[in-house]
Amino acid sequence: MVDVVRVIKCLFQSKACMLYMLRMKTIISDSYVGVVTLVTGGASGLGRGTVERFIKQGGKVVIGDLPSSKGNDLAKELGDSAVFVPLDVTSEKDVQLAVSTAKEKFGRLDVLVNAAGIAVAHKTYNSNKKMAHSLEDFERVLKVNTIGTFNAIRLSVGAMVENEPNVDGQRGVIINTASVAAFDGQIGQAAYSASKGAVVGMTLPIARDLSRDGIRVVTIAPGLFDTPMLAALPDKVRHFLAKSVPFPQRLGKADDYAHLVQSIVENPMINGETIRLDGALRMQP
Repeated sequence: MVDVVRVIKCLFQSKACMLYMLRMKTIISDSYVGVVTLVTGGASGLGRGTVERFIKQGGKVVIGDLPSSKGNDLAKELGDSAVFVPLDVTSEKDVQLAVSTAKEKFGRLDVLVNAAGIAVAHKTYNSNKKMAHSLEDFERVLKVNTIGTFNAIRLSVGAMVENEPNVDGQRGVIINTASVAAFDGQIGQAAYSASKGAVVGMTLPIARDLSRDGIRVVTIAPGLFDTPMLAALPDKVRHFLAKSVPFPQRLGKADDYAHLVQSIVENPMINGETIRLDGALRMQP
């Protein structure tokens, strides 16, 4: 309430308003100084947006992504506050290296953002081709999206519990990425929807598992976002998809996702929940 009163007074005291807003900006920025985050899938799309936002806020970031990604170039571009680690989320060794890199280079690990993921589009059975869904493809999607997410979680916790707790007893924050497909899966999305539904399903039990350790667990379920997954589509299709979003009628931006990640980190009462980030979109079959 005090802040509201001050903002109203700004209408009459423009100089004081500018000073106050500058002070508030500094407080918000300073809250991320020294915060160390590991972002899987951090070289592109939603992961990259998160990396860039946290660096701007004064944080330190370990960019985990495949060796073939542009993660190394991104880390060089961002400077000493970022480091790239080749990472396959399904590999125990790779995740352990990413976590140890965070501790060795930056002294700790505060936040894990699971943004790595893949998708395939196959019907359970294609009547025209008389072909059943590839079991190999189904397993691969679940291995990356579900098992990879859990792998990164379980191997990051050990570093977080070593942190000194804050006034609430918090030692770390874990943020996963699901999808609206977990709720509104479309034709051809059996594997993808299953993998993301599993991420949603394990959010609450893991949050409860880690509550005594002071670690929060939250999942974001994005809708239609302007990421590499949609980049290959023709412009007409992308425009159609954008218009299918009730409001705002556009594809989500990586920074929209990153903004929510920041809000989750900042708000200690958000825990054990999946948050839809979709502009009120409900996917049609």
